[in-house]
Amino acid sequence: MTVTVRSFAKINLGLRIGAAREDGFHELLTVYQTTALHDVIRVSVARGSGIEIRCEDARVPRDESNTCYKIVERAVRALSAKGRVVVEIEKRLPVQGGMGGASSNAVATLIALERALKKSLPPAERLRIASEVGSDLPLFLVGGTVLGVGRGEQVYPLPDFPTMPLVVVTPEIGVSTPRAFAEWDRRQGLKPPSRSDSNAEANDCSAAERRSDRDLGPAVSPQDKPELTVSGGSDRMNELGRGLSAWLSEPYSSAPVVGRGRAENPLLWLVRAGIENDFEQVVFPEYPELCEGKRALVRAGAKYASLSGSGSTLYGLFTSKDAAARAAVRLKKDGWAAQATVTLNRAAYWKRMLAG
Repeated sequence: MTVTVRSFAKINLGLRIGAAREDGFHELLTVYQTTALHDVIRVSVARGSGIEIRCEDARVPRDESNTCYKIVERAVRALSAKGRVVVEIEKRLPVQGGMGGASSNAVATLIALERALKKSLPPAERLRIASEVGSDLPLFLVGGTVLGVGRGEQVYPLPDFPTMPLVVVTPEIGVSTPRAFAEWDRRQGLKPPSRSDSNAEANDCSAAERRSDRDLGPAVSPQDKPELTVSGGSDRMNELGRGLSAWLSEPYSSAPVVGRGRAENPLLWLVRAGIENDFEQVVFPEYPELCEGKRALVRAGAKYASLSGSGSTLYGLFTSKDAAARAAVRLKKDGWAAQATVTLNRAAYWKRMLAG
């Protein structure tokens, strides 16, 4: 029996990089948001033994370094299962794109494997295995809007944003996350982490571009709000934490309102809390075309544009599906690989994942 599931992408709504930890990773603070863009995963279990990874994309490894291979190996052992597991990955998401494609593939594989075996891991065991395989995996066990702390693997479901249109631009560039972290440490005058796989000249994309949504309402004032802090975090980490706390402490209603306010557009409200992606400071100088891609999204009407993860994917948030569709057409005419999509809340994420 073959089980087919969708493997959805994520974007990062802000990302703060903290100090390197003793284990070689960095403290991170981010908000993950799942989107409707996806790969397709097919898992089958037959007689025999071993794990086989199939994918037509030559950039996807088919050996034990593949995240799907790693999670199957651990899950089969934890479930005391037998058989030959075949995982087929139909790639639609960019490789090394900052959208969590490999991590999402692994979690989708785990869900499909459980269904194929007709066995289920306890939620805590599922989360433990996912965390062992990679920092981004646990978010895909939650879906929707998710707070990520620690090295990104400590995840907490946040109140879901309503569905919002966006345009994703995927340049033909592969950004190495370890290299991006190493360059961040160099610029901060820090000693490089001991592990190679740890998770101003800077970005010359102007503050005006990053705040192009100013006409949608007043800026957030986080004073006198409860603070969210991360152990060992720097002032810069806590700055984003205060913005997130301001957002979490505000009442929210999805009912339409007259005038401006959080209920009008809560996702852009969070953007106004001052969230930015620290990776832009090290990735844009090395890949100027990515900075230009961000500018192109803003020129096309995005109310906010950002790098996702360490890149190279860029995304722009739009106020309507029509605006996003028009922007995608305009960007394609200008030579960018762009597609319009939407964010997925938690319920839609799980419903559409299992729809196959």
